[in-house]
Amino acid sequence: MTLTTHAVIGAAMASTMPTHPVIGFTLAFASHFLLDAIPHWDYPLNSYKADNENHLNDDMPINKGFFIDLSKIGVDMLCGILLVLIFFGFKDGTISATNITWVPFIGLVGGVLPDALQFVYWKWRHQPLIALQKFHLCIHAKSDFNGKPLIGVPFQMVVILVGVVVAKMIINL
Repeated sequence: MTLTTHAVIGAAMASTMPTHPVIGFTLAFASHFLLDAIPHWDYPLNSYKADNENHLNDDMPINKGFFIDLSKIGVDMLCGILLVLIFFGFKDGTISATNITWVPFIGLVGGVLPDALQFVYWKWRHQPLIALQKFHLCIHAKSDFNGKPLIGVPFQMVVILVGVVVAKMIINL
């Protein structure tokens, strides 16, 4: 899944627990793995190097392609932040700096953190990152929509929409 999807679903999870931000963060973190277990689309990263014999040896070297990838990742993350702000960021629908609620952003961080930790793992292969990477690889969908953005992108839009609607229903109970 893209960071946008992880961010919005993480924010949705945390938003259902506004008085329990630690539980919200934990649910958002767990939602990352549940989403990754579903076949999905990811945009290609030029600097990503897969070891098809042992994915624990995958890497993302910091080279010319990395900085292009970093811009893709940045735009993806920015989209997630903007959608979280739109769907969950304002109290009473009022837009002002004093009306921003921070619980959704705790969920946003929890939702995207496993991918950030994956990058840290590629650069520093030590526990508990090794165990987390093994789990991340184990839970990840074995089939995907990569190479099929016309299916993958709308699918993730539906996942986001369903997540937002369900969260809003729970919040309004």
